[in-house]
Amino acid sequence: MPLCPLDFRYGRPEMKVVFDEETRLQRLLDVEAALAQAQAKVGNIKQDHADIIKKTASVRYVKLERVREIDQKINHEITALIRALSEQAGESGKYVHIGATSNDILDTAQALQIKDAVKLIDSDLESLKRTLAKRAKEHRDTIMIGRTHGQYALPITFGLKLGNYALEVHRHQQRLRECSPRVLVGKMSGAVGTGAGFGSKASDIQKEVMAQLGLGVEEGPTQIVARDRYVELMSILANISCSIEKFATEVRNLQRGEIAEVSEPFDESCQVGSSTMAHKRNPVTAENVCGLARIVRGFMQPSYESAILWHERDLTNSSAERFFVPHSFILVDDMLTKLDKLFAGLVVNIEQMQRNLVRAGSVIMAESVIMALVSKGMGRQEAHELIRKCSMECQRECENFRTYLMKNSSVTSLLSEKEIDAAIDPKSYLGNAGHTVDHILKILS
Repeated sequence: MPLCPLDFRYGRPEMKVVFDEETRLQRLLDVEAALAQAQAKVGNIKQDHADIIKKTASVRYVKLERVREIDQKINHEITALIRALSEQAGESGKYVHIGATSNDILDTAQALQIKDAVKLIDSDLESLKRTLAKRAKEHRDTIMIGRTHGQYALPITFGLKLGNYALEVHRHQQRLRECSPRVLVGKMSGAVGTGAGFGSKASDIQKEVMAQLGLGVEEGPTQIVARDRYVELMSILANISCSIEKFATEVRNLQRGEIAEVSEPFDESCQVGSSTMAHKRNPVTAENVCGLARIVRGFMQPSYESAILWHERDLTNSSAERFFVPHSFILVDDMLTKLDKLFAGLVVNIEQMQRNLVRAGSVIMAESVIMALVSKGMGRQEAHELIRKCSMECQRECENFRTYLMKNSSVTSLLSEKEIDAAIDPKSYLGNAGHTVDHILKILS
């Protein structure tokens, strides 16, 4: 009976297959095959034996059920794998796993899985980045109210908001690519990392195995690949989850009834928002990814703890990694693809953005008026205090900010009615917003 939600609710098949049990078995077999080929290349075994091992190192011959059967008896999965492979290799089976230790196989196979998973995440980030960039270009000049501390601040454009998101995704992509050479490494250096079991050709064997598999080499092995590499990778995935939740939280806030500036795509022909409130159109995708993002960040603690091992290694990392490595990748992939679809279909209510600007009132243009006064010779601090008092009185008495300005002789002695109107026009106070969007799009192109 399935118990984990990944089995029946979350995750895409493309990522799940990377970490499923049979794929893992094949990756373990791939490493054993590469080891045999490397042993043959340096002259430790005959090429014919290496070729037979390579041919039989496949889930077509080494069945998962047989490996499980042996493992249940001996309680050691890699020895079970070795025995199952040796059975299929016949006389050549005596040359399987020579000189290696379990984590030579386990860590290198896991690096192959992570390599495939990183490729998918990179593709996800690229797609989301392009979607956000496209929507940023579309809304380059769509003016809206900016908010700080949850309060009305100054006018911005929706394109600037989305452009900043696209650039953030771009940085995650850079981080993932930059860390890959440090993370995508394997080892073939035997127990405690000395390579003694491989003899005088130990270094050559390790290099040849990793070259065959397309992985880097752990330059300073113990019995395992150093886990600071995993900490870096998991930190990047957790960082990505922070951005995912940040973007999704903004959608949730802007979809609130009292704001209503954007909304998730909603299929009116069949989609149900609530089992009882038939009018509801909830931001369910945004809420879903916010919840999953917290699970990913929760895996950071065991990933840190798993880097702290006794001497040349112990086994405390193994069980934890079986959870946090596949789960983190599957969930991040799931969230990124959902978020991509969400922003691709995001409904932007430009009219409501304009209404909210009007509702905020011209008092939000206080800084613009301060700058106008400063340009006429008033000191910055004096201008700030003058307009602060005007804005406080205006809001307290629920009166029009323009009216207050026109009644204030300190303002009108420096600014004409036309200049006041220009200062409180939101469209005139967008600064470099449009140019910033253009610059971001150029970076991403």
